[in-house]
Amino acid sequence: MTVTLEQLRATPNALAAHYSRFRVDERILLTGHSHQAWPDCCREAQLEAWDDAARYGDDKWSHAFAKAAQVQRGFARVANDPDGHYTLGENTHTLLVQWLSALPLRTRPRIVTTDGEFHSARRQLQRLAEEGIEIHSVASVPAADVADKLIRAIDNRTAAVIVSSVFYHTGHRVPELGELARYCAQHGVPLLVDVYHHLNVVPLDVAADGLGTAYFVGGGYKYCQLGEGNCFLRLPPDCQLRPVITGWFAEFQHLASQRMTGPVPYEQGALRFAGATYDPTAHYRAARVFEFFDEQGLTPQLLHSVNRHQLALLADGFDRGDTDPNLILRDKRVSLAERGGFLTFRTPFAAKLKSQLAESGVIVDNRGDTLRIGPAPYCSDAQLTAAVSALVDLVSGTGALTESPRR
Repeated sequence: MTVTLEQLRATPNALAAHYSRFRVDERILLTGHSHQAWPDCCREAQLEAWDDAARYGDDKWSHAFAKAAQVQRGFARVANDPDGHYTLGENTHTLLVQWLSALPLRTRPRIVTTDGEFHSARRQLQRLAEEGIEIHSVASVPAADVADKLIRAIDNRTAAVIVSSVFYHTGHRVPELGELARYCAQHGVPLLVDVYHHLNVVPLDVAADGLGTAYFVGGGYKYCQLGEGNCFLRLPPDCQLRPVITGWFAEFQHLASQRMTGPVPYEQGALRFAGATYDPTAHYRAARVFEFFDEQGLTPQLLHSVNRHQLALLADGFDRGDTDPNLILRDKRVSLAERGGFLTFRTPFAAKLKSQLAESGVIVDNRGDTLRIGPAPYCSDAQLTAAVSALVDLVSGTGALTESPRR
């Protein structure tokens, strides 16, 4: 079965029945940019992992590694990246720390980044700065000139550049990353791109986008619907980095020799950044969800079309509500085409609105005074219309926002 945009707009949404345990037809889940509902087949995969452990004991690992390989292929397929290598990890922070440990920070003690990075990078870089590493941060707004500002900030002391392709707080996309990747490659500076808010909602084509030499971090908790524990570090095909923080999985082929002297060996490809023993349950779940997306015809191109339609529906519904801009203001600094998968609204009442919307079955989230609303493919047009009407009514209703805002 291949679903269409028209079927996903309808009531009932053509996918909703596959998400019965998350009750997507009873609640309006608009945190698709943060975490999406899992299809029911996830539960079957979770039980399969348990059953394999019971059936095979320690021999379960060949089955687990097969699931991991499916997940690696799934991420590569979504990024249209057959030549990249995908190291899997429980979260992006663990993978980021391994990657940072491979940089020549003693001889090139400078990292160039932006002020719009997610906390996994922001906090870690702030801590490195306390240890004497120079962290040069450029402004993330406007996103249109971020790539150029990063290029101009690179010098002969720069060990790496770290940037998001879509900023988590604003939803603004960063153009011209291919030019940044080209410049970094010419100057021997590794480029790490956080694609978590890009993958599977905005088409990503590594070769066409000029990002073949770049490293990525990302994962499946958001637009891939894989749940926790499914993140990745994408390595370019010729990666020779030697992470200081390294697990024994990174020397599988050398274990038999039990070599104790000489340089620490590394596998080629994705295992170069591998860790150690892990819980494989998440990979069972992720492999099954990638299969489900294939069965339903949920390609990155279709998902992008669905998301663009949904964002336009939400934006138009809000704009027609003619709300007081002193109470809430939709971020129009970039067009919908220049956004990731969600809308943002500036309001001192963000936390209050989130709470009040939840009482009516509309689930959104906020970051400080920014209200974030992100649809998902299992939302019908009727649900989206109802959600934006509820928001407009709350802002316009008498007394709804008269209490002091949370600060």
